[in-house]
Amino acid sequence: MQDFGLEIWGDKNFIINGGEVLVNYGEKPSLIDITKMVRDRGYRGPILLRFPHLIEKQISTLFNDFDSAINEFEYRGSFYAVFPLKVNQFPNFINPLINISKKYNYGLEAGSKAELIIAISLTPVGSPITVNGFKDKEMISLCFIASKMGHFITVIIEGLDELETIIKVSKEFNKDTKNFISPEIGMRIRLHSVGVGIWAKSGGYSSKFGLTSTELLEAYDLLENNNILNLFSMIHFHIGSQMSEISALKKALREAGNIYAELKKRGAESLNSINIGGGLAVEYAQHNNARERNYSLKEFANDVIYLMQEISKNKGVSQPNIFTESGRYISASHSVLVAPVLELFSQEYHEKSLRLKEVNPPLVQELYELFDSISKSNAREYLHDGLDHLESLLTLFDLGYIDLEDRSNAEILVALIIKKSIVLLKDESTDELKRLQNSIKEKYLVNFSIFQSLPDFWGLSQKFPIMPLNKLDIKPTRPATLWDITCDSDGEIEFNPELPLYLHDIDVTEEEYFLGFFLTGAYQEVLGMKHNLFTHPTEVIINFDKNGKFKLDNLIEAQNLIDVLDELEYDTNKIKKLLKHKIERSKIINNDEKSEILGKLYLYLSENSYLKTIQSLKDNL
Repeated sequence: MQDFGLEIWGDKNFIINGGEVLVNYGEKPSLIDITKMVRDRGYRGPILLRFPHLIEKQISTLFNDFDSAINEFEYRGSFYAVFPLKVNQFPNFINPLINISKKYNYGLEAGSKAELIIAISLTPVGSPITVNGFKDKEMISLCFIASKMGHFITVIIEGLDELETIIKVSKEFNKDTKNFISPEIGMRIRLHSVGVGIWAKSGGYSSKFGLTSTELLEAYDLLENNNILNLFSMIHFHIGSQMSEISALKKALREAGNIYAELKKRGAESLNSINIGGGLAVEYAQHNNARERNYSLKEFANDVIYLMQEISKNKGVSQPNIFTESGRYISASHSVLVAPVLELFSQEYHEKSLRLKEVNPPLVQELYELFDSISKSNAREYLHDGLDHLESLLTLFDLGYIDLEDRSNAEILVALIIKKSIVLLKDESTDELKRLQNSIKEKYLVNFSIFQSLPDFWGLSQKFPIMPLNKLDIKPTRPATLWDITCDSDGEIEFNPELPLYLHDIDVTEEEYFLGFFLTGAYQEVLGMKHNLFTHPTEVIINFDKNGKFKLDNLIEAQNLIDVLDELEYDTNKIKKLLKHKIERSKIINNDEKSEILGKLYLYLSENSYLKTIQSLKDNL
């Protein structure tokens, strides 16, 4: 059985049985069966499967581990958490999250006016809302409105100008000083500590956000001088997304803890919370030598609670409440992108593709004999002979001594020799074999857009677990490069000999072959771009009832061609009229055909940009 690193990244969310990937929940449906159910309803192209039970699993694990640490260390503060909306604002994710998280008093974090409206409208009154990012008067006013609704909301200032604006807006909203209502105020601090990896610049003195020590003291004085020091309840820091090493967090905690204690001793009596931001890492690796996280959630929670307790005791101040904004950890695992393979571009390198003649050039005949008689004992020798023969035959072709069929036969035979050699010498991981694997890698054309569905792979080289949904009881042997269907050479996931992906040798004209892209629920959807006007894929929620049976809910089809153009502010009515006019005025189309062709055109305009598979075309015949 091939597990594609499932034991490393899967967190027991999926299992393999009967050669298929199953959801490890309820009646354990297979992903291939769920995919076929969606396609049986007529939907084609990539499909995004959402699993709300995995959202609940992550939220409950987060709260349980922190509650366990609080009980173990007899910590005197409380734990709170909010989901940062920037990670995934899609309704088919946010609505289940809100319903699931009510019992945990889980809230939302907003970083823009639109996100703030989502947070104010959907967060239950009493659950926390935090507001980060740069703010103007209008955004701060929305926070005051939320406060008057009864929301537990904290505005985290990024600069002194924002604090001055809060003071002005406070006077506008509280003309009746006897009934003073205001959001709580937090301050984002710019730590000396930095994170690790590609998001390390979120921390340190050169980071984009936060107050320096000097600015922090100025802000404190501003609060005190305007008699609103009692609103100051939180300090906040963030040293980067996907923190792979716990040591960076521990260093930042010590620094932030001491800042908290100094402010408390200075007179900030209402200061009662430290918001440690996000950064709780997700394990994306499919190979043991490429693991991305060196700690568990339990260790993470224990370190936070223990360090805050020790600093508070040593400084003689009350132990702070702990807030987290870990969005990637909550959302990444909840969705799986499923996309069908459309074509294999190296299918010509099969024995059936040979065009051998009755009499072949001697070197071509020798290549065939090498291929026919290769074994483990002679594989390396025959491999070298084959490569040498190919160079000679290509020279002969350039000189005009062999024809195109001879050249084709030579290329096919050498590719077949390399494939056999790699299998026979699989226990020998040499640089030569790795290079050869790369030279015969199979190119799989997959019906999706990397720019739309995996933008972090394109922009940041973030790896995502990839595996076929079935045939897992058959060993995959093809070194795989994945091509998306965009008209861009960057739309490719290349075969990496150090982190190899092997897939199956399949005939897409006879059967469909689906690939699953896992852990795509964080950032990928909101960052996805309409490159070549490929849109967000068709999505569906898979819900389980109390008996473990599943059903498909909230199915949203990918935008059709007209909707995409309309979103780009094209006058789609004008486009339709122009197309109709050109068909009606065409001198090439017979009058009897014009109505039929116009009908076909309107049908195509109502479909999305993703391609139809060979199998789906057969189904429609």
